[in-house]
Amino acid sequence: METDKPTEQLNYFNYFTEIEEHFQKARGTSLFLLSPLDWALIETWKNAGIPLEAVLRGIDTAFDKWRSKKQRGRQVNSLTYCSQAVTDEAERMAGNAPTTKAPIEAPFTLDQLRDFLTSARTQINIESVRAELDNILTDLETHYAQLESLEQILTALEDKMIATARAALSESDLIEARRQLDYQLKMYRGKMTAPQLLMLEKHSLDRWLLEHQNLPRLSLFYVP
Repeated sequence: METDKPTEQLNYFNYFTEIEEHFQKARGTSLFLLSPLDWALIETWKNAGIPLEAVLRGIDTAFDKWRSKKQRGRQVNSLTYCSQAVTDEAERMAGNAPTTKAPIEAPFTLDQLRDFLTSARTQINIESVRAELDNILTDLETHYAQLESLEQILTALEDKMIATARAALSESDLIEARRQLDYQLKMYRGKMTAPQLLMLEKHSLDRWLLEHQNLPRLSLFYVP
């Protein structure tokens, strides 16, 4: 199976949706929903700097292998099946990485970005984060022209929210959250390396904390 879109058309900020759609297409079921842990795995790849193209090629490779073994009686129900192929593809591409990167084009307009950040601000009750979002919104046109820098700022703000959410959680709630997460991660153990599992655990817990405290995602990857 080949990746349909040329490399230059794979948009950096469409990382999540491109992977979701590609996995659904490779699986042959467009209505298949990724699990929260699948989303956390995608976030692990993103934060590890794995190129979008490497993920899509890894998915294709994994499904080609699945078909060659005639495993049609066993459906692929998780992105975990593709994790090793994605890692292998990322390592292969790393040796052929260009010395310069093309400018990142936003898949969203300035107004869409403003609406996204304004909406996020209304859901946040942490004054320091709200104040920093106000500063960003005041000079949004400048930030829109420097999206990689803006993503770094928003990621730092999101980390601050996660730390606040964790501090507000009782010890018993945090232990229960980790217990449930450990149970969910059982299917991943043995299929991923220890560092990969640690990252997956972190991102899964981070996502749970934000949802538990009704806090928004701030990363540009979540701009609708």
